[in-house]
Amino acid sequence: MLIAFDSTQQALRAEMLLEYAEIEIDICPTPKEITAGCALSIHFPEDDLEMVQQVIVSEKVEIRGIFKPIHSGYEQVNL
Repeated sequence: MLIAFDSTQQALRAEMLLEYAEIEIDICPTPKEITAGCALSIHFPEDDLEMVQQVIVSEKVEIRGIFKPIHSGYEQVNL
């Protein structure tokens, strides 16, 4: 799964918070199929979706959205 952001500041903040929550993440370039204001995105395992959503909501992290890879690109997941 992938989190896209509108600002680099929020991406770096989310990285810190998710690492603190011991969620395995990878920073990567935002795929061209996803329109976002920030070139950085965070990949995480689908098994951690619920925990990731809790961190984003409780810490008020501003995101463009959470996306799930599908055969033709990505689809947005509702929070």
